[in-house]
Amino acid sequence: MPSAMFTAVCIGLVALQVLAALPWWVAIDLRTRQLLRDIKTWGIGIGVCLAAGFGAAYYLDANSNPATLSGWGRLYMSVLQLQLGADLIVLILFVMLLVWPKGGAVAQAAFREGLRQPMFWMLAFFASLLMLVSPFLPYFTFGEDLKMVKDLCYAFTMMSSLLFGVVSAAISVHEEIEGRTAVTVMSKPISRRQFFLGKFAGILLSALAMTILVGWLLIWVIVLKQAFDAPSTSNERIADPPWVAEFLQYAFDQDTLADLVRGLGLWTDDALAVLPGLIQGFCQVMVLVALATALATRLPMVVNLTFCLAIYFLGNLAPIMAEATRKEYPLIHFIAEVLQTITPGLELFDVSPAVTRDVALPVAAYSLYTLNVVGYAVTYSAAALVFGLILFEDRDLA
Repeated sequence: MPSAMFTAVCIGLVALQVLAALPWWVAIDLRTRQLLRDIKTWGIGIGVCLAAGFGAAYYLDANSNPATLSGWGRLYMSVLQLQLGADLIVLILFVMLLVWPKGGAVAQAAFREGLRQPMFWMLAFFASLLMLVSPFLPYFTFGEDLKMVKDLCYAFTMMSSLLFGVVSAAISVHEEIEGRTAVTVMSKPISRRQFFLGKFAGILLSALAMTILVGWLLIWVIVLKQAFDAPSTSNERIADPPWVAEFLQYAFDQDTLADLVRGLGLWTDDALAVLPGLIQGFCQVMVLVALATALATRLPMVVNLTFCLAIYFLGNLAPIMAEATRKEYPLIHFIAEVLQTITPGLELFDVSPAVTRDVALPVAAYSLYTLNVVGYAVTYSAAALVFGLILFEDRDLA
């Protein structure tokens, strides 16, 4: 028989999932708004939460193995994370439509178009497949396989969003301009600035959706790899993060509830650990999508993608060339410094040094560095968008 506290917590957790589902569900099906105005709907929802909470409490109490309860807690938080990610995108679109109606409408249309593209789901599928296979591959790294898996999974997450965002910007913006769709859209009236920035925002939001989706799987792959390696490295359970252990020690006396909350805390700790790396990877996506959107106002898709690929390689190679030619090749060093100034500093978005460390970086210092990277990405993206607006203003659309 579950305790009253455990039952109340289960009911609250079920209610939290239902509340988290409401924003994205309303965005998908507008008829939900009418249902939410009916008091009977809320009564049914409360009844469902109570029934599901009581059922979950009895089931978990009957299966009160600590590992099982922690697993259910992790699964619960993983589902909640997906829902909160969807809510974040819905909130961004809502705010854009509220403060910037015309540009927000273009962004919403571009976002929906991005999610409907088969390329979105194809890239997400292949990135997910590669990530799921990676924990089982031999890397011959003498006990450092987990670092290798993390590095690869971060790369798959970034590259899938990057490819989708750049290709979508190169195709969508240029085709609407060449196909005269932009003329129709801007006769609403919508200015060129609203159309251009709205397309960029919508494509970037669809790339954010892919980052959230694939990044969620990244956490599960890391957890899977840790569990896969545990029998060969240690017979003891992996130690809980200090803040989780302290919270459980001082806040809970009941073993069953403590084990469930432990799972919630473990997933939260895992998600917070990968969050800075995902933010840095998405900043790189933002910069290159801004460049692709700017170039799409003048260049066809193939030329645009070629330029973006060249910028990507030069952005990574220019700092290395500048350092290697500092003393012996002054002319090449000068050219490398010019390229380093013009092209984005993509080495700032590289999370490999942080992932492959034996000791985790201090949270405050790593968070501050991530904020600096975000500031750099926003500044460079804004400059690229201004350049794109200049190119777009003189473009003949008739």
